[in-house]
Amino acid sequence: MTPESVMRLAIEQAEQVKGSTYPNPPVGAVILDRDGQIAGVGGTQPVGGPHAEVVALQAAGDRAKGGTAVVTLEPCNHHGRTPPCVDALLASGVSDVTYAVSDPNPAAAGGARRLADAGVTVSTGLLADEVEKGPLREWLHKQRTGLPHVTWKFATSVDGRSAAADGSSQWITSEAARADVHRKRAAADAIVVGTGTVFVDDPTLTARRADGTLTDHQPLRVVVGMREVSLDAKVLNDDSHTMLIRTHDAHEVMRSLGDRTDVLLEGGPTLAGAFLRAGVVNRILAYVAPILLGGPITAVDDIGVPSILHAQRWRFDGINAIGPDVRLSLVPN
Repeated sequence: MTPESVMRLAIEQAEQVKGSTYPNPPVGAVILDRDGQIAGVGGTQPVGGPHAEVVALQAAGDRAKGGTAVVTLEPCNHHGRTPPCVDALLASGVSDVTYAVSDPNPAAAGGARRLADAGVTVSTGLLADEVEKGPLREWLHKQRTGLPHVTWKFATSVDGRSAAADGSSQWITSEAARADVHRKRAAADAIVVGTGTVFVDDPTLTARRADGTLTDHQPLRVVVGMREVSLDAKVLNDDSHTMLIRTHDAHEVMRSLGDRTDVLLEGGPTLAGAFLRAGVVNRILAYVAPILLGGPITAVDDIGVPSILHAQRWRFDGINAIGPDVRLSLVPN
């Protein structure tokens, strides 16, 4: 296996545990034996459980000695709920450690230097861009800014309509696109909608598998606005916890969610406009269906752009076909 293919296997492990590790980062690790064969793989377990390196080392056993550890994030060098991962790596006898991204948390950083001081060959930067745009995107943003990472997710027709003229919107996009959204929900810490969405659509706001069952991890459901929410609303059922925030201020919502990392904004055009005006959206995920609807219902209302000269500028960082639809990923320009 090439170094890149091994790191991509570690990235896959990180993606698989994303959503279950909060507040720890979703990390993946692969252990190669001294002959370069895979001896163990693993991802960080829920809080209080072992980190990715320890899971992979446990699977590798004695085969780790003289081998290589490939990790998506620099091994931690601090004692939190679990001992430092550096301790486990040194005890295993690995001779090489490769990681993609340095740990920006001063309390946890320093693992690479300690490994090198102990005689382990250390290298960094392998597929760093894929890791930063992939499983660690939201966690790195939180570490660097102290704020939750907000992704505005919406579905639209190719002419930019989020519903038909009569208000019907189920379903604009395909089953494949909806399944992709549920995977995103299952990895998120919170989903935010407005009271208008609850009143019109009565959504459950849960993450579900293809067979309709709930995934193991359910994000916090957050309803924003001044309107009263009916006690019979599905968003208040027992499938997950729900937070009601009485405000129209996007910054106040962000403060209320300050302990979260990965936030999905799924509200209607009014709430989306408020978050975009406030400048707190870090990523846009647009699921575009090859249909035309026309009519007055667009994906977003006023965002404070008086002319084309003042347009918000974004750039694509991903374009993917999802069934018959297209998923567009954009970040601020």
